[in-house]
Amino acid sequence: MGERSVAAGIDSRRGLPHPFCSIGAISGATSEVNQWVLITGASAGIGAEFAAQYAARGDHLVLVARRGERLVALAAELTRRHQTKTEIEILDLGRPHAIARLVESLARRERHIDVLINNAGYGIPGSFISHPWAAHLEFQQVMINSIAELTWHLIPYLRAQQGGAIINVASLAGLMPGSAGHTLYGPSKAWLIKFSEALGAELKRDGIRVLALCPGFTVSEFHDVNGMRPQVSLLPRWLWMTASEVVAQGLAAVERGDSVYIPGRINRGLALLARVLPGGVLRALIASREHTFRRID
Repeated sequence: MGERSVAAGIDSRRGLPHPFCSIGAISGATSEVNQWVLITGASAGIGAEFAAQYAARGDHLVLVARRGERLVALAAELTRRHQTKTEIEILDLGRPHAIARLVESLARRERHIDVLINNAGYGIPGSFISHPWAAHLEFQQVMINSIAELTWHLIPYLRAQQGGAIINVASLAGLMPGSAGHTLYGPSKAWLIKFSEALGAELKRDGIRVLALCPGFTVSEFHDVNGMRPQVSLLPRWLWMTASEVVAQGLAAVERGDSVYIPGRINRGLALLARVLPGGVLRALIASREHTFRRID
């Protein structure tokens, strides 16, 4: 693509960015030597922090999220600060054909991705039956189907370059027993952890590293979006990590070749308890505290 500014990526009829626009030429970034990193759910929280830390390394970015205004602002800021190329894709990964559109766009622009970060995700508060089935279908599309589909499409690019990495942002919840409320969240993260382990075993001979990153409570907008901020605000501060800490530890883990990594000593301690305590005891402990981090109708 030719040079274009942030303004060139704005739809003047709606004040919104076009589904794809490139911000990299704003500051004249021309380097082609560094890797391209694709991040889903990049508009805030852990996704935005991954973008910031990779941009600080000089890598180029493809940022994917639903919120176009935020992507434009983030891309412009990272380009200004780090002189890196940043492209955005405004997509709702809950739509069945979103990944096909993304892959087609990448192919058209000959973007060979070196690092894939599957970070997009959310939670549905309340009991399973209190939400329409359509909401659960969309949830599974974002949290499972879109991850598997995008990863499947990008593996040949990684293999062709004989390297690269896939970071799947899972959760400590995927390593803990299930609890009432947010019924599909923990299972979706448990699936993502097992998917990462299996994929890592398959791709090891190709030099492709696969990491399941399993953060616990992280300071971000996640709990604002799902309406749980009042409850989780009552949790002690020592349970929380910043997105910057989570991402920095995750990048170190993937560079070491870890397959599953839990950032934070507190979180690793909780995961250890989940492995050694009898199931009934652990479930009772979680049930006694679940009102502080789960909403049940």
